[in-house]
Amino acid sequence: MSRIRHVSGSRLALAGTAATTATLLIAALAPGAAAAGRPTPATALDHAAAALSEHAAALGLTDDQDTEVRDVIVDEDGTQHVRYDRTYRELPVLGGDFVVHLAPDGDFRGADRATGTPLALPTVTPKLPAPKAADLASNALRAANPGELLKKLTAQPELVVDALHGTPRLAWRTDAAALDSLGNPVARTVLTDAGTGARIDAWDTVESASGDGKSLYGGTVPLETTSSGSSSYGLEDPTRGGTYTGDAENRTDLCFLTICLVRAPATLFTDADNHWGTGTADDHASAAVDAQYGTDATWDYYEDVHGRRGIAGDGKGSYNRVHYGNSYNNAFWDDSCFCMTYGDGDGTAFGPLVSLDVAGHEMSHGVTSKTAALAYSGESGGLNEATSDIFGTLVEWHADNSADPGDYRIGEKVVRDGFGRDALRYLDRPSRDGSSADCWSTSLGDLDVHYSSGVANHFAYLLAEGSGARTVGGVAYDSPTCDGSTVSGIGRDKLGDIWYRALTVYMTSSTDYAGARAATLSAAGDLYGTDSAEYAAVGAAWSAVNVG
Repeated sequence: MSRIRHVSGSRLALAGTAATTATLLIAALAPGAAAAGRPTPATALDHAAAALSEHAAALGLTDDQDTEVRDVIVDEDGTQHVRYDRTYRELPVLGGDFVVHLAPDGDFRGADRATGTPLALPTVTPKLPAPKAADLASNALRAANPGELLKKLTAQPELVVDALHGTPRLAWRTDAAALDSLGNPVARTVLTDAGTGARIDAWDTVESASGDGKSLYGGTVPLETTSSGSSSYGLEDPTRGGTYTGDAENRTDLCFLTICLVRAPATLFTDADNHWGTGTADDHASAAVDAQYGTDATWDYYEDVHGRRGIAGDGKGSYNRVHYGNSYNNAFWDDSCFCMTYGDGDGTAFGPLVSLDVAGHEMSHGVTSKTAALAYSGESGGLNEATSDIFGTLVEWHADNSADPGDYRIGEKVVRDGFGRDALRYLDRPSRDGSSADCWSTSLGDLDVHYSSGVANHFAYLLAEGSGARTVGGVAYDSPTCDGSTVSGIGRDKLGDIWYRALTVYMTSSTDYAGARAATLSAAGDLYGTDSAEYAAVGAAWSAVNVG
């Protein structure tokens, strides 16, 4: 980050000036301060070091203590604020932090201290051993998650001085962490008296840190991440079931039929300041931003619109692998790992296949597998693919991202000039791709499922928007009907509600197009009544693509 946040490792002696390495680091982070006529952060550190020496008694500093800079802020008017943590005989002091406030000329104006209690301990040798502190914290984590069978439980004790809870005392601060039955992280920090073993305090420590990322296709997007300290973040979202994104490191799976002997890795992306990527493919984290954002947007669509929490509806997150293989022109959902995988594309026909609608499409295969489980062949396979195109489209609309606005095309962001057209597929007139079917026929089931999907995609567009030429969201569409009829649309929201209910309540693994017509009519009847305009519109849209 620019400016001067989270500058660590800059130890200051009680008397003397700031360490040279700290001065150089912070000056490099904010070179514009001097040019603006204000004190530089390095100058602020020099002023603060002098203040610590002169006002040591008022700050409660003794020969047994050291200080460490946590943050430096220089205001527009030159006022300086230097935040410190302190140690006592090399042990971190909880409640030992303070902020020194300095005038533009460096004069000491005062300080804010977390606690004013003097620090003096008879010993820094604990009576309670570390393993016992770890056991106590592990039990506290179990007690905080009753009924859960916690897995991979670890507990790491650290000896500290606790000045937050009354008279300073020696304590164990133990971070206990595990996975719950859904695979989500749970963690608790337990503060234990190192002399008596009594619990002093405890708090949950799996935090959702709000960051952002510069994506390849969606601009700068918000991200919820996991914080494991002030300068360490993982691209894992505890608010959405622990969904995370990892780096496949250009490796591939080794699989035979449905058995994978070796999986490409999914090494969790980490970052120091919670601002991810640069928006260019040169930074490997940029594609990870798109993938994680796509996961978030898909999760939010299903939860916000259909009340479905997670792909499987069980609150458990999936994960993403980006940079799979070399120049890999595909993306896929894999039920066996409950994960999404994205290739980088060859740069000629495709760029990285991490766009929002592709993410929504592929992850919707996971929803289908947990509901109707439509067979991936024949007409059922076409409906399986169409389900993903329909929901991928609706995810994109629901995200309402001006950098990647909703439309009725699939993959328009990932195609390149060498592909020969501006999208992978088109819902208004699927045959625009040169292979997909607009209308049902008896030979439809012989087509590849990506092309037999066209009939349901066509139906979906007609049901949402209606037939004929129109412009939606700045994009021109023209959707003729197969029987020459005129169809009036009922809107995207109702399309999504009807298709979701049909998928989750009425469709089965063998549903064909006639079955899809029956399923969506049943769903429309449930939602709006069999004498409703919506019910009639479903029948009309299917008839317009020669189904029924």
